[in-house]
Amino acid sequence: MPENEPMVLVFLGPPGAGKGTQAARVAERLGLKKISTGDILRDHVRRGTELGKKVAPIMERGDLVPDDLILAIIKEELKKLPVVRVLFDGFPRTLAQAQALDALLAEMGLQVDAAVLLDVPEDELVARLLKRAQEEGRADDNEATIRRRLEVYRADTEPVVDYYARKGALFRLQGVGPIEDITECILKTIGAA
Repeated sequence: MPENEPMVLVFLGPPGAGKGTQAARVAERLGLKKISTGDILRDHVRRGTELGKKVAPIMERGDLVPDDLILAIIKEELKKLPVVRVLFDGFPRTLAQAQALDALLAEMGLQVDAAVLLDVPEDELVARLLKRAQEEGRADDNEATIRRRLEVYRADTEPVVDYYARKGALFRLQGVGPIEDITECILKTIGAA
């Protein structure tokens, strides 16, 4: 797809599925701006912006930032682009966010072109997250905590997966194997290889 044509991709997957790694690789290959709401929020907190001051206590409590703030961030990011060519990494997380994103894109004459879901067996996810926790020195990430995070992910995100499946935009791919092979599979599946 030419770089002057709009493109909107959504990457979904549980913690540890490799969506951040693949999102960065695919965004680079296709010339897309990778948008991670978590990265944006952390940047605002670090810089002490008005938004950062508003969301810092929410994030410190471990609560989800309200949808209206997340969508305001998304709208602001999209407005900055001369041509909307984006890859959303880990957003939308809830059905309400998916529906609101569709409404926002529709206002701009756009839609989600593909929602890529990386499937990884739960035992593999737990092993990856335990390894990552050990490498990053996160003692609080034990197996029970990780399994709880996966339960929360499934409860919040299954409706999003179903939503994109009903729209015919969902591509379910295996997230196990060599990183480069997974990247190539994603590109081929979405018709960008």
